[in-house]
Amino acid sequence: MLSIIGCGNPYRQDDGVGIYVVQSIQKYLKQRHFPGVSAYDAGTAGIEVMFKARGSDELIIVDANLSQSEPGSLFIVPGEELVNFPEPTYNLHDFRWDHAIYSGKKIYKDAFPENISVYLIEAASVEMGNGMTELVKATADKVIVMIKEHIQNYAR
Repeated sequence: MLSIIGCGNPYRQDDGVGIYVVQSIQKYLKQRHFPGVSAYDAGTAGIEVMFKARGSDELIIVDANLSQSEPGSLFIVPGEELVNFPEPTYNLHDFRWDHAIYSGKKIYKDAFPENISVYLIEAASVEMGNGMTELVKATADKVIVMIKEHIQNYAR
């Protein structure tokens, strides 16, 4: 199974890019039938990434990035390069998708995907507000096309 998971907060401008992408993919999947392909909105809940990825053989995560790179830049990174050990906390909001990759592999072992790709789109603004900046939206639209092509190849 291929799982596509969008992360972020749509009320913080470009931080909502992962949600924007996954909502578009969800509409696409409703229009066409691709067995074994699912798309989920995890919002800011990293724990949801871990739960939704379980049982998948491939995982795509889409999120905003803040690295002081050019806004709208796209980085496609293997998940294993972004794994992060979760620090003990009493707040699930502190458990992010990078922690979910680490924890999912430890908890679910072979039932957690080995093939993980993370699509990071450099944000221009994560200030409070609805809607994304034009640069980020343009890159998000390209990512949507890329993921649709990936889905078509996966379903063959």
